[in-house]
Amino acid sequence: MPAERSATRRAGLLRHGDFRRLWLADVLSQFGNRISVLAVPLLATTTLQASTFQVSLLRTLETAAYLALGLQVGAWCDRLRCRPVLIAADLGRAALLASVPVAWAFGALTIGQLLVVVLLTGVLTVFFDVAHQTYLPRLIDRERLLEGNAKLQTNLSVAAVTAPGLTGYLVQVFGGPIAIMGNALGFLWSAGWLGRIGADEPKPISTARPRLRREIGEGLRLVAGHPALRAICATGATASLFQSVQTSIVVVFLNREVGLSPGSIGLLSTTTLVGALAGALTARRLGERLGQARALLLAAVLFGCCYLLFPFTGPGWRLGFYAVAGFGASLTVIVLNVLSVSFQQTVTPERLRGRVNATSRVLMLGAIPVGSLLGGLLATAAGFHAALWVAAAGNFASAGWLLFSPVRRMRDLPEECEPAERGSPSS
Repeated sequence: MPAERSATRRAGLLRHGDFRRLWLADVLSQFGNRISVLAVPLLATTTLQASTFQVSLLRTLETAAYLALGLQVGAWCDRLRCRPVLIAADLGRAALLASVPVAWAFGALTIGQLLVVVLLTGVLTVFFDVAHQTYLPRLIDRERLLEGNAKLQTNLSVAAVTAPGLTGYLVQVFGGPIAIMGNALGFLWSAGWLGRIGADEPKPISTARPRLRREIGEGLRLVAGHPALRAICATGATASLFQSVQTSIVVVFLNREVGLSPGSIGLLSTTTLVGALAGALTARRLGERLGQARALLLAAVLFGCCYLLFPFTGPGWRLGFYAVAGFGASLTVIVLNVLSVSFQQTVTPERLRGRVNATSRVLMLGAIPVGSLLGGLLATAAGFHAALWVAAAGNFASAGWLLFSPVRRMRDLPEECEPAERGSPSS
């Protein structure tokens, strides 16, 4: 019997049929996403000869929809069944991305089309991301959310480790459009698995006529009124802002300044993102052993320290700085994500989860287009290394929100909101 219980614990939620289907859909979606993260800027850089600013603009448009639509989508997801939203977003992204290799095959692909595809795909990604985090607590029990989020973060990490090397190879041998077609197929397959989930998802009950502004305000007030949640979101937003300063220019930097080929960039990205897999596998244990609050604080500090190594990257042996910094930053950011999302899902009342998910993601992902534009402007005006140092300093400072909050004195994060923070029912 002990051996049987141990085997069940190891398999965990993967024995849950519907969670397993969600998990498989997430694997495919994450893999497709990671392909586009490298394939789109490489396509723009090598095939379309885009400028540094144009490449940074691609990154800007990828997440700009969070600023325009994120809060509204959160309110809508609290009113809707989330699974149909997930399926529609996957199918839409597959169709948009498939248009890129089709246009390329006919010699009609332009940087303008690529910018439009990235923008519209970003809109659908807002719907998918908010609905995805809102759907998980509807599918599994509350006490299994940490395990569920850890398994989903493992998907992201495996894709992050595996996809860059494959993407670099595909771009170098077959060209960027072929790699992007792989992305489209991943979204299509993801929609198929989501369609096989059998559990009924009741439509959320609305007791009053929906008022969008009031609903959005409830989510904002809960985040602003909860000290730990407020500090976590501020840390994530600051880190996202300065991470995007780097990510918007790093492919061009490695290709044109360091002299790496697309295949070498993919291989280097794979070696650094092994840290993401390590983070996904250890986040749950760190939270249980150290306490969620202590593990969160430690991860935030180490994340900032790792970013201070990136500006030392250069040709030859100096690529080691990039590899070490990338490994550490990837590990710690995954630990931060697992602990933060699990805490947010646990502490938020059911009827507010979509809005709180959207609020936190708007703060974090809405900072990305701002940072991406800043990165492109800095690299153009002052050079790549100046932009990398700005990114390093900002990420190092991001842990300050947690260090100067009540989280610093906690071992574990609270499991419930204070009554005043729950928000009053819509009327």
